[in-house]
Amino acid sequence: MAKASKPSRRRFLIGGLSVAGALIVGWGVMPPRQRLQSTDPLPSGNGEVALNGWLKIAADGQVTVAMPRSEMGQGVHTALPMLVAEELDVPLAMISIMQAPIDKIYGNVAVLNDALPFHPDDHGILKSGAQWLLAKTARELGIMITGGSSSVKDAWQPMREAGASARAMLVAAAAKEWGVAAVECSTSNGVVSHVSGRHATYGALAAKAAASAGEIAPDAMRLKSPKDFKLIGTSQARRDSRAKVDGSAAFGIDARPPGLLYAAVRMAPQFGGKVAEVDTARILAMPGVLKLVDFSAVIGQHYGAGAGLAVIAKSFWQAHQAAAALPVKWDDGAHGALSSAAIFKQFRTSLDSESGFTYYQSGDSEVASNPANGATKTIKAEYSAPFLAHAAMEPINCTAQVKDGKAHLWLSTQVPSIAVKVAAQVAGIKPQDVSIDVMYLGGGFGRRLEIDMVAQAVAIAKEADGAPVQMIWNREDDIRHDVYRPAAVARFSATLDAAGKVLAYDNKSASGAVSHQFLQRNLGLPGIGPDRTTAEGEFDLQYELPNRKIAAVIVSSAVPLGNWRSVGHSHNAFFKESFIDELAHAAGQDPVAFRRGLLQHHPRHLAVLNAAVDKAGQPAAGRAHGVALHQSFGTIVAEVAEVSIEEGEIRVHKVSCAVDCGIAVNPNIIAQQIESAVIFGLSAALFGEITINNGSVEQQNFNDYPVVRMQQAPLVETVIIRSAEPPEGIGEPGTPPIAPAVANAVFALTGQRLRSLPLRLGSLTA
Repeated sequence: MAKASKPSRRRFLIGGLSVAGALIVGWGVMPPRQRLQSTDPLPSGNGEVALNGWLKIAADGQVTVAMPRSEMGQGVHTALPMLVAEELDVPLAMISIMQAPIDKIYGNVAVLNDALPFHPDDHGILKSGAQWLLAKTARELGIMITGGSSSVKDAWQPMREAGASARAMLVAAAAKEWGVAAVECSTSNGVVSHVSGRHATYGALAAKAAASAGEIAPDAMRLKSPKDFKLIGTSQARRDSRAKVDGSAAFGIDARPPGLLYAAVRMAPQFGGKVAEVDTARILAMPGVLKLVDFSAVIGQHYGAGAGLAVIAKSFWQAHQAAAALPVKWDDGAHGALSSAAIFKQFRTSLDSESGFTYYQSGDSEVASNPANGATKTIKAEYSAPFLAHAAMEPINCTAQVKDGKAHLWLSTQVPSIAVKVAAQVAGIKPQDVSIDVMYLGGGFGRRLEIDMVAQAVAIAKEADGAPVQMIWNREDDIRHDVYRPAAVARFSATLDAAGKVLAYDNKSASGAVSHQFLQRNLGLPGIGPDRTTAEGEFDLQYELPNRKIAAVIVSSAVPLGNWRSVGHSHNAFFKESFIDELAHAAGQDPVAFRRGLLQHHPRHLAVLNAAVDKAGQPAAGRAHGVALHQSFGTIVAEVAEVSIEEGEIRVHKVSCAVDCGIAVNPNIIAQQIESAVIFGLSAALFGEITINNGSVEQQNFNDYPVVRMQQAPLVETVIIRSAEPPEGIGEPGTPPIAPAVANAVFALTGQRLRSLPLRLGSLTA
């Protein structure tokens, strides 16, 4: 029997759009949901006046901006107010922020639109149509999410429009009061001025502006041209730094509502394990212990929380000690024999037997590989990467109170709207009866896109007789019960002619599917069809290679998978950029020159590559350079790692980076994010590995899941390419290139190729 062919990406998308034909014709022709006015006015007091759903102005001219994104060290509490301040014509110091309420206008449109599996060079009607439809859907869903390096990208239009709209209203109010034409008025530093010399502060005009909002002409609101920016593009100090330095910043774990109790957890060690037996009486007799809660009996296996028990006590130490002493027996479940070796064996078997989903194809690689067409050499390689944990500095925690038919959350989260929905489901109340304080995140990296901690905390708080309960995981809980960056195996084959030109390029990888699991856990949606995260960084490569085919096989995963900083790009960039280096070597060319030859029609990529190489200069004696170029989340990054081998260990001394992320809203934050991403990615490149044995994670703490220490951290230098393009992502794109840059430097030093992560000299292979 002939094997059924797999659907192409184009057929899949066209089919999906055809099925949705009625939606496109009916709902689809309606105008997209607006993002300026919220369902309810912003809460105002002490003379404050809300001019739209994003900002309000006090009598003294102070502007308060609704903040829909979470601050986890990426600088959004500085960058997003800059967008409003620029268009409103006020100094950044005049803007304060408030937590945005749960409302659809604050939903993140960009993060969903970026999930479509289209190549960056694709500018066709199918892509634009799919993006339009998904963007419109995203506006209707209104999911408030901080992820995908999308905060500035998504806010670029609505938050600037909010500032420009308010400015137009204030100018119109002044012009009406003075009996002059609005075009004769100007704004600066929170003041409207007329050519006659009259002026009025925004605070004095705010109420009048709000009262006559309906009289504003539709064309009165105009966004500034980038050439007129005064604030955007300048380096501004982080507004959250002082509080984090002096200790006044409040993270989720710092919540202290009156009457607070504490909870520690004990979770099934095996994936899918269950509570078999527990001695409750023994634990209840311990000092300070108030109650033992089987939260899995309340939430089951939903929300990714798994099975386990929680001890409620008067102090966290008492709860922690009792949880550690719990006399509990576990049912290992269906995955008690699962191991890393078995998982990687399944990946390789799937690559042997399945064609996978083709994300990109051009030309005919089989025909091009024929010696009759000039093919003289074929290069093949297999790469692999392990599971990775997030290991954020602030361990998982959530404080919840369920009382009198209402619930309140104090939480470090990247998804406040989903957290509220889940809290309502677990508490058995309506979402409007759930309130939330979104606090600083002590690291997110995608881990706090999940809501397992919310489900657990609310289930525990339901048993606390109305008292607030702070549930805290210890570090061992955090590492052994994470949602992990997928492990993966990738195979490459390329054919070269006698001159070293690439004639054909084939790449197929196997891994679990992050998006499938995320949708099911957090939104209750089925994970079906292709998943961009399995092949991102491979199918959308920037190099001009003819006759290429990129496919991915999804292998069902019993290991919980989640978004890890840069997601699929984090390992696929290592695979792709290492293999490109292999091709350069096979072609007898310098790796930089080889890449330049493949970027003749990609001037932005070429400029980034050249800038990084120029910044790096020449390596010091005894060291070598390795280079990698990668585009992710719309941003192009090149990195040159300067590496030596010291006492048998890989030592990275310096990383020279160049980045094109479109308009640089705050260059200071961009440089910080690139440095952070390099260090984060270097920890994974040199040390990161989660292994599975007998259905459980073997690693437990930083002693066996190490990160880069201060004395191991390289100097990181960043060049930001000037651009007039709209802003793209910056929180994650610095992570993918570092592993291949280091691996390529090791090859330059040793002549041997490291094809698996983490990079270990003991695993050198020819």
